[in-house]
Amino acid sequence: MRYSSNHKAETRQRIIGEASRRFRKDGIEGTGLVPLMKALGLTHGGFYAHFESKDALVQASLEAAAAQTLDRWELPSCAGKSDAAAVVTAEPEHPAAGASALRELIDHYLSPQHRDDPGGACPLPTLAAELGLRGEPSPIADRMVTSMADRLAGAAVAVPAGEEGIVALAAMVGALTLARAVADDALSDRILAAVRATLAPQRED
Repeated sequence: MRYSSNHKAETRQRIIGEASRRFRKDGIEGTGLVPLMKALGLTHGGFYAHFESKDALVQASLEAAAAQTLDRWELPSCAGKSDAAAVVTAEPEHPAAGASALRELIDHYLSPQHRDDPGGACPLPTLAAELGLRGEPSPIADRMVTSMADRLAGAAVAVPAGEEGIVALAAMVGALTLARAVADDALSDRILAAVRATLAPQRED
């Protein structure tokens, strides 16, 4: 059977797309190459025509998931730009519009819909923890953390009365997870230090 000249590239993208969804949903260790390729109608042996190893697929899939997530976090004024840096460097044309967009972004990220769709959602909650446990931090995680943190720079950290413990715990667990996932030691230290400083105990009267 003869294939089009771009058949191999198209097949590679199909594998990355399916793997990206499965890694986010089931984790790296929970995703086997045999069922992955079978779901695509491909053979296990055919996998190695596209990737040297599962680790290579993990990096390609994480890259795809990162691009998808950062694209969703793009400012309105950056629409159509291909440079990922534009996501975090452009200034909104009107402060109120920027605040509204940021509120919408936060609400969506922390929505039940985003929570319940791990296969199509941000890869950090699933893959950051696993990358840390595997002892394989990734520069892709570095880029996501810095880009998303810069995008959230205008957020005010408001804690509802009585929920301080939940917010503090979520911040601590998240900080430790991200600190283990990023490859840059300085960024890892920065994550831990920033959250430590934010969670100073209240003064006793």
